[in-house]
Amino acid sequence: MTTAVLEPEVEASTKKTFRKVAIYGKGGIGKSTTTQNTVAALAEMGRKVMVVGCDPKADSTRLLLGGLAQRTVLDSLREEGEDLELEDIMKAGYRETLCTESGGPEPGVGCAGRGIITSINMLEQLGAYEDDKALDYAFYDVLGDVVCGGFAMPIREGKAEEIYIVVSGEMMAMYAANNICKGIVKFAEAGGVRLGGLICNSRNVDREKDLIVELARQLGTQMIHFVPRNNDVQRAEIKRKTVIDWNPECEQADEYRALAQAIDANKKFVVPTPLEIEELEALLIEFGMFN
Repeated sequence: MTTAVLEPEVEASTKKTFRKVAIYGKGGIGKSTTTQNTVAALAEMGRKVMVVGCDPKADSTRLLLGGLAQRTVLDSLREEGEDLELEDIMKAGYRETLCTESGGPEPGVGCAGRGIITSINMLEQLGAYEDDKALDYAFYDVLGDVVCGGFAMPIREGKAEEIYIVVSGEMMAMYAANNICKGIVKFAEAGGVRLGGLICNSRNVDREKDLIVELARQLGTQMIHFVPRNNDVQRAEIKRKTVIDWNPECEQADEYRALAQAIDANKKFVVPTPLEIEELEALLIEFGMFN
C-alpha cells in the first residue's frame, strides 16, 4: 500500500497592504497644505503614513518636518550618485510620518516630471515600501494638472490607486479638476486607479459648497469634505507646523480630522465621467458664476 505524501500547506500571504493615495489639483489650490494637514490627522489616529512630495518646489513635507529644508532625491543623486541609503532621502516627521521630496532638475534644464519617476524608483530600490515600514498609507502630493507624463506617473504606473482632487468654486480650479478626471479615465483600465472624491478647499466663493457637490455628482463621485477657509492655516504655517500640531483644539484642526476620517472610511471609488467644456460652463452659469 502506497502512503500518500502530503504537500506542506502554503501559508496565506501575510504581506501588509497599504493604501496608495495621490492628491491632485490646480497649482496654488492648496494641495500641499491639505495633504500635510490630512496626514497629520491620520497620524494622530495612529496610522503610519509616508508622504512623497512630487513637486519641484519641495514643499510637500515641510510642515510635517517643522520647517526643515529636506534634501531632495534629485539633489542627493546629483551630489552623491546612486550610492544612497534610505535615510539619506527620507526623514521622520510629525508622529513618525515618513517624508521624502522628489525635487526637480536644475532651473532651465530637463523635465520636472522626471523627478517623480526617479524618486519613486529609488524609494522602491531602497525598500521604502517593505513590510518593516508597516505603512497604512503612501501619499503622493503631485504638482498641478495632468499635462505631463512625469506628473501622471503615479496613476499611469499604478503607484497610486486612489485619487483625491483638491478643488474650489473658482472656474480654473474646476476646469483643472475636470482635466484630471480625464487623466484618471485614461489610465483607469490599465492601472486600476480610481477617483475617491473631491476635497473642496474653500475660497469663499458664493454657493461654493453646493457648486462642488453638484460638480462631484456630475463627475460621478462625491465631495468627500468641505474645508472652510480659516486664517488658522496661515498662522500654523508661519510657525512651520500643521494645524493639528500648532493648536489641536482649534476648529480647523477638527476639519482636517473630519477629512482624514472620511478618507480612512471611504469605500466609494469610481471611474469618473468628465464633463465637456460646455457642460462645465453651464454648471458655472447655473450657480451664478458669470452673472
